[in-house]
Amino acid sequence: MRDIVLISDPRVASIPVEESGEQLVDVRGRLRVDERLADPEGAYAHLRQGLLARLEDAQDRLPRGYRLLVVEGYRPLATQQQIFDRYSAELWATFPEMSPEEIYSAASRYVSPVEVAPHTAGAAVDLTLCTEDGVELDMGTPLNATPEESDGACYTAAPGISSEARHHREVLGAALDSAGLVNYPTEWWHWSYGDRYWAMTTGAPSALYGPRAL
Repeated sequence: MRDIVLISDPRVASIPVEESGEQLVDVRGRLRVDERLADPEGAYAHLRQGLLARLEDAQDRLPRGYRLLVVEGYRPLATQQQIFDRYSAELWATFPEMSPEEIYSAASRYVSPVEVAPHTAGAAVDLTLCTEDGVELDMGTPLNATPEESDGACYTAAPGISSEARHHREVLGAALDSAGLVNYPTEWWHWSYGDRYWAMTTGAPSALYGPRAL
């Protein structure tokens, strides 16, 4: 696999944010949404308008019979911090020889540090593919599988997954990439637009979206 720039890399954090002011909008009724990570306020189903428009474009680019299935979008800052702290603690329990700096970097393969997290800006979406009838397709790992659980198969370009799962990842990636989104390469399901990682990947001078309250 090619070298991967993690979202904890200082090159990502150094990118400025020129906040566009776009609102967070509810994607329910516009895209298919799964409720496995639903919260009482419905935060999970909100995204910035620009990201939603590009997802709708990506949906139109998919071959017949394929549908996007949105699992999680916006996260409040407190939720993001809890996820990062919990996974960091799991890593430390498994790898007690690692330094705090190494834990911070390793944790960022799976969950972003809160200071650069695109989910808290409504700029990232975790999603998969399903059929017209809502049956999820084989993507090689469950959505949100950690690198430890999946033995690295959660990496988008991971070798060793089935040809069917590889094909599904390629179908998803082709549609989203063509619509202007970028993938976080340690998570096949995580795509974003307008955040710092998007800016770094595309060469944009600044991010469009910073942390925002619902």
